[in-house]
Amino acid sequence: MKIQLWSIGKPHESYVKTGTEDFTKRINNYFSVEWHIISSPKNAGVLSESELKKAEAAVILQQLQKEDYLVLLDERGKALNSPELAQLVQQRANESTRRLVFLIGGAFGVDETVMKRAGFTWSLSRLVFPHMLVRLILAEQVYRACTILRNEKYHHN
Repeated sequence: MKIQLWSIGKPHESYVKTGTEDFTKRINNYFSVEWHIISSPKNAGVLSESELKKAEAAVILQQLQKEDYLVLLDERGKALNSPELAQLVQQRANESTRRLVFLIGGAFGVDETVMKRAGFTWSLSRLVFPHMLVRLILAEQVYRACTILRNEKYHHN
C-alpha cells in the first residue's frame, strides 16, 4: 500500500519542513509515502469561498484514482486516538488498498463533492490549526500509527 499526504496550498514552510521531511522518511520504513502539494488556483484571491472550494475540488477529484481510499482531515470529522488511526491504516492494508490518501483541504475546507468522496473524515482536534502545523502533525501521527502496528517503542500508552 502507498500512503499519500495531500495538502492544498504552498510548499512546506521552513519551520515545519525539517520535521515533516523527517517523519515522512521514517514512514517510508513501513509504507511507500509521498507528499503531494496542490497549488491554490491562480485566481484564488478573486473567487468567493464556494467558488474556491469548487475549483480546488475539481483538481482533487481529477487527481484521485477510482480505487483510492480518501481520508479527509476536517474539524467536523470523527476524532481518533493514535491506536485507532493505526487500526484504520491496518484495515486499509488488509483490504489491499493501493493508495491511502490523507487530504488537508484548503483555507475554507473542502467542497461537498470531496466530502462525499471521502471514505473517512478525521478530526485532529476541535481546534483550528495552521495548515503547516497540520502537515507536521499528520506526518507524525501516520508515523506513530506505523510504529503501533509493529509494536515498537515510539508510542507509549
